[in-house]
Amino acid sequence: MKIVAKKAAAFMVAATLGATYLPFGVLNVQAAPASSHKGISAAASKLSDKEIQEAVEVLAGLGVLQGYADHSMGVHHPINRAELVKMVVLTFKLQGAEENIAPFTDVNSNVWYYKYASVLVGLGIMETVDGKFNPNETVTDEELVQVVSKALKRDVLSVKYWVNQLNSTAEPATRGEVAALLNTARKAMPSDKAQITSVKSINEITLIVTLDASLTAENEVFAKAKEDFVFNDGLTLTNMPRLKSGSVATYIVPTSVQKAGTTYNLSYKGKNAGSFAGNAAKVDMTTTTQVTNDTFEIEALKTNGVIDYGYVISAYSGGRGANAFVLDENNRTNGITYQIIPSMQGRQVTITPEGGASIVAKYVPFTQSTDGKIEPKFRLPEGQVLKPGVKYTITSDWANIANPSFEAKEITPLQISGAEAVSDTSINVSLAQDPGDELISGRSVQLTAPNGDKWVATYKFSSRKGAVGVFDITNSGKLAAGTVYTVTPLGAWATSQATFTSK
Repeated sequence: MKIVAKKAAAFMVAATLGATYLPFGVLNVQAAPASSHKGISAAASKLSDKEIQEAVEVLAGLGVLQGYADHSMGVHHPINRAELVKMVVLTFKLQGAEENIAPFTDVNSNVWYYKYASVLVGLGIMETVDGKFNPNETVTDEELVQVVSKALKRDVLSVKYWVNQLNSTAEPATRGEVAALLNTARKAMPSDKAQITSVKSINEITLIVTLDASLTAENEVFAKAKEDFVFNDGLTLTNMPRLKSGSVATYIVPTSVQKAGTTYNLSYKGKNAGSFAGNAAKVDMTTTTQVTNDTFEIEALKTNGVIDYGYVISAYSGGRGANAFVLDENNRTNGITYQIIPSMQGRQVTITPEGGASIVAKYVPFTQSTDGKIEPKFRLPEGQVLKPGVKYTITSDWANIANPSFEAKEITPLQISGAEAVSDTSINVSLAQDPGDELISGRSVQLTAPNGDKWVATYKFSSRKGAVGVFDITNSGKLAAGTVYTVTPLGAWATSQATFTSK
């Protein structure tokens, strides 16, 4: 009785503040209204009562989550679609963002959830079946992942990772668990006011940087990021920061080679963001292999605890399929701590022929792991080739290479088998065989018209589909309609010619 009296008094105090701000314990003093769905037990949740309580109080304070008429929050009740739409719209501030008003055959415009359902369906975040919204239907984990992923504009892998932290059964997520999920997702919303909270170096060329919110797309762009991330002692950003899958706002940040023992200070947007010691750890690579007459690759293995950043960042996870995974805050998963290879943009290595002078070979863009393996490729300067029968050794200031040498051999060039116009500025170039990797990265062809006009077209990075790649005409050139062009490879990377008629 005394406990009940105290709670009743608490209700009276809370009433003066508004029901939204009722304390968690007070909001759960009475049972929720009867539900047609079986409630999930608190024991099935991976979250503690405290974690759920904190999330509920935050969302209630923001007006995202409200209780039932009896003042209970029903945190252990499976969430239905009507409840979810309101929470999602308010969490991500989507009110009025829809372009189309969604028509429903089973929802009246005067019900409390209509405007929220209309927003999410109008934005394509939620779906109807034959015009039916089915407001009382329990939300599945799969639907929950898709809805939050679309609303937040975040990769599915990250949201699935967050959902998997909710409960340990096959039961649908509860209102309390969804509150915890949305509280996490809310923190992951991009902000142009994001500030760095921690920075640490994990190897000579990689930083792990955590912010209090994720960066906007504009602030991730390399040119902008390079202005914002400023270091001392000549250290520079070498490519854009990339958001780690599964994190709220933690980024893999590639740098030029750090000097071991040097204390680096990081300034972000003109404000001091922390310091770190230059790291002496090099990335562990395994072997070097020749792939064309002027290009070779350096391999790394996941089984050795080395992973390319492309498999663990949000931006690429959708295209990596089952190969994409989540590393925790210590870069661990399944008991393994991984070394991360960051972007290779601007990297170079030294290749030395036995008895000869060293040559600097530069990274070939977009070749880090395009065929499912970790094998960044490096190319000799224009016009130089590897000499068959000569032993070459690769050295690097950023990598340890277990087997750094190979003997060069003559490799048959790729063969152009056809071409066709895509537009007046692009063509498709077909090869006789699928190279299975981005061996045409950085390559060019020459287009020659019967009147002698010539254009150069360069491979569009990552455009290859099988044996066909897109080549864009350089220097603002355009094809003349109805003209027959001859396509010839520039350099010895390919043989044969092809012709096509422009549109």
